[in-house]
Amino acid sequence: MDPITIVLAVAGLGIGFGGATAFNKKKLGSVEENAKKELDKAKKEAEKLVQSAREEANTLAEEARKEEQNRRKEVKEIEKKLLERQETVDKKLDELDKRTEALRKSEDEVESLKNEIRDIRKKQQDKLEKVAKLSKAEAADKLLKMTERDIKDDLKGLVDKLQNEAKENAEELAGVVLVGAMERMASEVTAERTVTAVKLEDEEMKGRIIGKEGRNIQALQRATGVDIMVDDTPGMIVLSSFDPVRREVARQAMEMLLKDGRVHPGRIEEVVEKAQKEVQKEVVRAGEDAAREVGIIGIPKEVLQYLGELKFRTSYGQNVLKHSTEMAHIAGIIAEELGADVKTTKYAALVHDLGKALTHKMEGKHHHISGEILRKYGVPEEVAHAAEAHHDDMEATTTEAVIVRVVDAISAARPGARNISAENFAERMKELENVANGFEGIEKSYAISAGREVRIFVKPEDIDDLSAIKLARDVANKIESTMQYPGTIKVNVIRETRALEYAK
Repeated sequence: MDPITIVLAVAGLGIGFGGATAFNKKKLGSVEENAKKELDKAKKEAEKLVQSAREEANTLAEEARKEEQNRRKEVKEIEKKLLERQETVDKKLDELDKRTEALRKSEDEVESLKNEIRDIRKKQQDKLEKVAKLSKAEAADKLLKMTERDIKDDLKGLVDKLQNEAKENAEELAGVVLVGAMERMASEVTAERTVTAVKLEDEEMKGRIIGKEGRNIQALQRATGVDIMVDDTPGMIVLSSFDPVRREVARQAMEMLLKDGRVHPGRIEEVVEKAQKEVQKEVVRAGEDAAREVGIIGIPKEVLQYLGELKFRTSYGQNVLKHSTEMAHIAGIIAEELGADVKTTKYAALVHDLGKALTHKMEGKHHHISGEILRKYGVPEEVAHAAEAHHDDMEATTTEAVIVRVVDAISAARPGARNISAENFAERMKELENVANGFEGIEKSYAISAGREVRIFVKPEDIDDLSAIKLARDVANKIESTMQYPGTIKVNVIRETRALEYAK
């Protein structure tokens, strides 16, 4: 290679290196300048943010100062009001103290004046006794004796005259009032019976009622407590029970079964339950109708319930609800004639026998139970007393109570009102059941077959088979020792266990 070529190559290398170096320096300077500009820009933005934050902080601080000032101002105002109220209360307390002191001084002055008046009166009385030479008691006694001596003969003559007139007129006037009331109110009260007959449209229904091996009729008798006789009367089913409520439930249940045609133990229980609900509705309706008939409003619903139950109760064969409504009408007539309170008299007459609906649940005489129940449910005391005092073992202190007592005797004593034998029969039936119910483990018991049998259903979990035999003997022994009855009484103890399950 020649020297010229070498020199040119070296020169080219030098020129290229220098150019590259110059280019790099120029590029580096441009980057530094851009970085410096960005830095300046960031500093300016940071300064702006700091300035903005300072301004916001100042604003918040200013608002906080203003709020604090407002709160302090409110607190000062509240303190000022409290101080003013405290001053007002202190002033009022001072005034009260002054008034109390003034009242105390006035009381002392009044007491002093009373003492002075007592002293003056005592001195005057002493002077009068000294002048008259008589004490106060002696003077009063002497004055009474003088007055009695002067008018004794006149008073005696007046008393004799009034007594003679009362004797001559009282009996006649009483008879006029009572007869007039009885003539205006002459409703008929029929004697209750102990049997009810249900007509059979189809003789084939007798077999359904009896059921296989007597299963249906036994279920009916157990559910209702009524003796059912199917074959005694052609075309009729006879229901026998001393309790009219049970007999009515059995009658309605029997009519439902005959109409439906489906007779089995499960259906029987459903129908009897439905009949019991219907009889309950009839009880409530009977009480409301009786109150409406005699014109008494505002009777508590519990009292109306017991009043309605009297529709199915008898006293010596006399329907108690009819007896009570009859009494209410007669009592109102007599009260009007005598000037007594008509509403109170009619109210008391209507509810006077209320206790007869509860004598099998509560101990005591029915008229005392009536008074207790009436007071319990808020009936006025004058009504409760007049109802409770309708028998002679309690004193009648008001005119209304005397009227109720008299009217009770009128309603019960008139011809045809009562049937003594029916009442004795019913009482014997109740007593039979009460004797059985007095033993433990009894679920329910019924006196049936005119009192010739008492049927007792026991709780199977409490009484086993051997205990059932012993219970029958114990009940029979107690009946023999405590009751009087014709013939013999069969004690039938039934222990039945049922197992129920449902397929779902």
